[in-house]
Amino acid sequence: MSGKPLSDLVRQGWSVVAYSATDMSGETYQHNVLLTRQGQHRILTLRKKMIGEGLVVSELDI
Repeated sequence: MSGKPLSDLVRQGWSVVAYSATDMSGETYQHNVLLTRQGQHRILTLRKKMIGEGLVVSELDI
């Protein structure tokens, strides 16, 4: 995945169904995106790394 994981998934045909953001410890936000494609569902979770640059990205197929 490139530095833009949500854009990559949308290019692959996934559609955004819902979005939420959670304040984690007052310093960083965790962004959750529900995606769908051809009856499949996936949750993409993004947050900034606590130390250093970049993102922590996780995907969960549901």
